[in-house]
Amino acid sequence: MSAARPLKSVDYEVFGRVQGRRPYTEDEAKKIGVVGWVKNTSKGTVTGQVQGPEDKVNSMMSWLSKVGSPSSRIDRTNFSNEKTISKVEYSNFSIRY
Repeated sequence: MSAARPLKSVDYEVFGRVQGRRPYTEDEAKKIGVVGWVKNTSKGTVTGQVQGPEDKVNSMMSWLSKVGSPSSRIDRTNFSNEKTISKVEYSNFSIRY
C-alpha cells in the first residue's frame, strides 16, 4: 500500500440477525481490499475492525451498515475509534473465534 494514500482504521459492531455470516464479511473485505477481523459476540452481535486506504474502508463501512450478507438483517451498525493510521496492523482479513 502506498504511503501517499491516507490509511484509516475503524471498529464496528453490527446489530440485528447477523451471526453466522462472518465468511461473507471476510469475502467482502478481501474483495474491497481491506484488512482486519470479524467475530461473533456472546450478545448476538458481530464486532470487528477494518483498516486500509480511506476510500476502501469507507466502502466496507457502507457494506457493513447497509448491505451485509444474504439473509442477514441489519438493525444498526455502530462505528467507533475512527482514526487515521500510518500503517495497517494486519496482513489480511480474518475470522476470530
